[in-house]
Amino acid sequence: MKLLDILQIVIAVLLIIAVSFQSRGGGLSSVFGGGGSSFQTKRGAEKTIFTVTIVLSILFFVISLAHIFI
Repeated sequence: MKLLDILQIVIAVLLIIAVSFQSRGGGLSSVFGGGGSSFQTKRGAEKTIFTVTIVLSILFFVISLAHIFI
């Protein structure tokens, strides 16, 4: 049980970091001066951070459900 608590805290901190790297306006490219108002697909580091955020949120959800049933 203690392992699940520690794992959930670590995932929560990583999830906060991953979300904070995502800029709301135009993605990671606008942070470095390449912002525009046109639609762009996610590429490179921006796509990786997006995918990591999804995986971390799913892991956080699964561990939260595990706390209920264990």
